[in-house]
Amino acid sequence: MNFQIRDAISANVTNQSAQEFTDIVEDAIERGDEHLLPGLGVFLESWWKESNEAERNAFSEKLAKHYTH
Repeated sequence: MNFQIRDAISANVTNQSAQEFTDIVEDAIERGDEHLLPGLGVFLESWWKESNEAERNAFSEKLAKHYTH
């Protein structure tokens, strides 16, 4: 992903409230448009960098369970 995309997405959501982030994520998921995936990726990357090992492990476990058939 291009760093310019990260910067643009970050600039667009600076000073958003928790509810606004919830609305952004839910809207992106509801729409299902692939062009919104980079934004969600930037959110995930930011969250991952700020999370501790336990939070990362819990997230990874949840993903593994979801994608295990």
